[in-house]
Amino acid sequence: MSALLLVTHLSFVNAQAKQTENLHPIVQNFVNEAQNNSQLELMAHDFLDGIGPRLIGTPEMLAANNWTAEKMKSWGIDAELQQFGTWKGWQRGITHVDMVYPRVKSLVATQLAWSPSTKKAVEAEVAILPKVSSKAAFDQWLPSAKGKVILMAQYQKVGRSDEQIKEFATPELLEKLKSEKEQASKDFKEYIKNIGYDNTTLPEALEKAGAAGIAISNWTGIMGANRIFGAKTKKIPMFDLELEDYGMLYRMAESGMKPRIQLEIQSKTLPDSPSFNTIGIIKGKEKPNEYVILSAHLDSWDGAQGATDNGTGVLTMLETIRILKKYYPNNKRTIIVGLWASEEQGLNGSRAFVADHPEIMKGVQAVFNQDNGTGRIIDISGQGFVDSYKYIGKWLNAAPKNIKDQVKSTFPGSPGGGGSDHASFVAAGLPGFSLSALNWGYFGYTWHTTKDTFDKIVFDEVKNNVILTATLAYMASEDPEFTSREKREMPFNEKGELTKWPEVKQPIRTSKDYK
Repeated sequence: MSALLLVTHLSFVNAQAKQTENLHPIVQNFVNEAQNNSQLELMAHDFLDGIGPRLIGTPEMLAANNWTAEKMKSWGIDAELQQFGTWKGWQRGITHVDMVYPRVKSLVATQLAWSPSTKKAVEAEVAILPKVSSKAAFDQWLPSAKGKVILMAQYQKVGRSDEQIKEFATPELLEKLKSEKEQASKDFKEYIKNIGYDNTTLPEALEKAGAAGIAISNWTGIMGANRIFGAKTKKIPMFDLELEDYGMLYRMAESGMKPRIQLEIQSKTLPDSPSFNTIGIIKGKEKPNEYVILSAHLDSWDGAQGATDNGTGVLTMLETIRILKKYYPNNKRTIIVGLWASEEQGLNGSRAFVADHPEIMKGVQAVFNQDNGTGRIIDISGQGFVDSYKYIGKWLNAAPKNIKDQVKSTFPGSPGGGGSDHASFVAAGLPGFSLSALNWGYFGYTWHTTKDTFDKIVFDEVKNNVILTATLAYMASEDPEFTSREKREMPFNEKGELTKWPEVKQPIRTSKDYK
């Protein structure tokens, strides 16, 4: 019924809007500034090309904290770094991996986050995991890993994307390749289960056995894109190889050619580093103890530049607060920009902000979070709040027609239990909304991959997101009513069990508690 009411409501307001596009003068100023004086590309260059990826615990993360705070201060916005914990310190160095036998070839490699270094160049034979079917047999093999680089990931026989196979294969070949791929994946999972290890304990066992290094290939299924996460070793390097190089080494090792590679992986283990959120504040003139929060996570994994995860979200919120400061000087409610750290390790920055600021949480009018790439915003879920369709519909109606018509919403929706920082607020019963963007190949191509770079940003899309976010923030700030926090009745799941509202989770404040 809520969804039906929303459709009726939006149909009515859209019919009114069709008569004329008379935007509120302040919203029109947002449009003009975003389109004619955008700072997005200049900021993106300094932020992504200059600072680069922002792994928690690295000097680059601290540089990003400082840069975002100073940027807001330059616009006359109060900004500060708020510490919520510490993390193991580390800094990426150069990675050189070359095959030196049976021929010479430079390989495309990326050390995993927090990987130990080699200290100096190391040459070693490459070996694959043994073809055994029990933990006892695997443990008997383990001593033979000493001094070798072990290929730990599943071998991918076919390196073409599913989309390309669908485009060119006959129906018979398509079915054959699909079946083979599914079976290979099933067989590898069964193999790992049979040898009694997992993605954490297997690297530990190989390291203990004296391996010289561990190579994986975390292929996304799209040609050229691999995901980069954290190393599971403490003394030996752990790195990712592109699919093509990994497959070549695997076939060589499997056939008995005994390929050898030379590793030079330079990284620095540093003292524990403080973990900060960057917080910007424009104090409300009429209701300073009520808050509109603009939310995005500042940190990233570091296989590339973290451009669409979540550079675009950060840029959207920075540009939004710049424009609000310039054209909305008499903001009724306090507007906060929260640029969170350690989202990638479990929403830690935003969870800490919720835990550490109960006085702010009491007055939250709305949280607008953006965290899924460069596309235009196309969905705003009600996150399980019964009356959210009333105020979201009203706020959305103030946006330009070409932008609001792109947005489809689900009300009351279901509360987000994780995935991004709005969930930290939703779990606490606060109206936090995800400004969900059009995919643009996000999850397959750029999310946590080696291809998440500046050139993947579609700035025209981000400009529209700035206009929408600024409009929503303005309308939420001006709304004469405080938003309702009434929750929906939760549905039953497929097992017939009543689902529960997500529980508030405490942040991980130190890397010692992170696995």
